[in-house]
Amino acid sequence: MRKANDKSLKDAIEQMLNVYKIKRRFDETAVVAAWPELVGKPVANRTRELFIRDKKLFLRIESSVIKNELMMMRAQIMDKINEKANMVLVEEVIFL
Repeated sequence: MRKANDKSLKDAIEQMLNVYKIKRRFDETAVVAAWPELVGKPVANRTRELFIRDKKLFLRIESSVIKNELMMMRAQIMDKINEKANMVLVEEVIFL
């Protein structure tokens, strides 16, 4: 029998992330983990560095051809990431 103040595990974790103010960092880490799913394995294998800081996605790509393609697809990459996170997580893509 459930009590009135019982919460689902999902709600409890969500509340904990908000209380400790680490939800944004958690979402950023989830996007980094999902990078191969977002851009495909061939591109992910050529990605040497990937991190998010201050709503900016920083990428280091070893192939200049892939880097050029990704530069032209910045808007689509940001849309995919923000859609996956269900919030505006990335506003800019910067290539290192």
